[in-house]
Amino acid sequence: MNDSSWGSPPGAAPHAGYWGPTDQGPVQGAAPAGPAYDAPEAQHTRPMPIVPDVPAYGGDQDDDPGAARLSGPLFRDETFRDDTFRNEPFRDETMSAQPRAAAPQTQNPEPMPDAPQPASAPQKKSAGRDLGAAIGVGVGLGAVIVASLFVVKAVFIGVIAVAVVVGLWELTSRLEERKGIRAPLVPLAVGGAAMVVAGYVREAEGAWVAMALTALAVLVWRMTEPPEGYLKDVTAGVFAAFYVPFLATFVAMMLTADDGAQRVLTFLLLTVVSDTGAYAVGWRFGKHKLAPRISPGKTREGLLGAVSFAMVAGALCMHFLIDDGTWWQGLLLGLAVAASATLGDLGESMIKRDLGIKDMGTLLPGHGGIMDRLDSLLPTAPVVWLLLVLFVGSG
Repeated sequence: MNDSSWGSPPGAAPHAGYWGPTDQGPVQGAAPAGPAYDAPEAQHTRPMPIVPDVPAYGGDQDDDPGAARLSGPLFRDETFRDDTFRNEPFRDETMSAQPRAAAPQTQNPEPMPDAPQPASAPQKKSAGRDLGAAIGVGVGLGAVIVASLFVVKAVFIGVIAVAVVVGLWELTSRLEERKGIRAPLVPLAVGGAAMVVAGYVREAEGAWVAMALTALAVLVWRMTEPPEGYLKDVTAGVFAAFYVPFLATFVAMMLTADDGAQRVLTFLLLTVVSDTGAYAVGWRFGKHKLAPRISPGKTREGLLGAVSFAMVAGALCMHFLIDDGTWWQGLLLGLAVAASATLGDLGESMIKRDLGIKDMGTLLPGHGGIMDRLDSLLPTAPVVWLLLVLFVGSG
């Protein structure tokens, strides 16, 4: 007969593994009994001996003794019929000769270490700009400047005036775009060009007068618009007038000397050599940041390179280009140029940081805008003009 039809003898207490009804009625939570039989038939039943090693998990078995017995639920998500067997290890659906041992449970297994990755090839340092375009543009600008400088001085004054006007346009455009500051461009452009010409014709006196008239023109021009933002607009306008055209006027004032072309060439060469030395040494050996909050790319090693290159170039220029110049004067001139060029570069970097931009413009491929090339030239011009006057006179 079926295993599920075996009951408990009358009067006997139920034991573990017995699924039938008791004298007090069906057991709460017990599985339903097998097929119902009459009481006389139930009295002839006897208890099934319990085999602890092979617990029966419930379910009717086939009558065929040769059939394989099921040792667990038919499906993995089927619940067991008795809590007694809930903690037993789950068996395969076909019965083997010996019960399988439960697989050892491991808690929080340690992850396998990742396979070692091949070391990546070292990356070459990048200049950050199109170096070929930068060199090509630099050579082209240098050729125009040298040609105008040694052929007709008036043409060179025109080159300075054009650079000033374009620089003012870049600066005022970025101020309006990024800060909403509307410095009046028209009086700045006219006054800036006039300032350069006045410095060449009347030297320092003419430059100061033109600067004062340009500032006054900025104040008056801005009065034609609503008063909101007047103070910040005119303040930015006066700053732009001083920063770009007034400082550029000292280049025109150098040109008035008898050896004016050589003085301007010395000024340009020392500034370019200082920037080149800072770039070359800093790119190759730079490790210690000079001013990381202002210009993260500049290093102390680059500053030393700028000073070294500029001092050597200054000694050579003063000895071979400037009348009555000496090599030691060139060393001092080169040191001053390296300091002023670096401060000028940091000053414009500070402005660009405040505006949240990388370059002032895109007019010169590989360089940025005109103001990105004037950043070190503008503050260096009055320094070179003054030292040359002190060393060899105004000529």
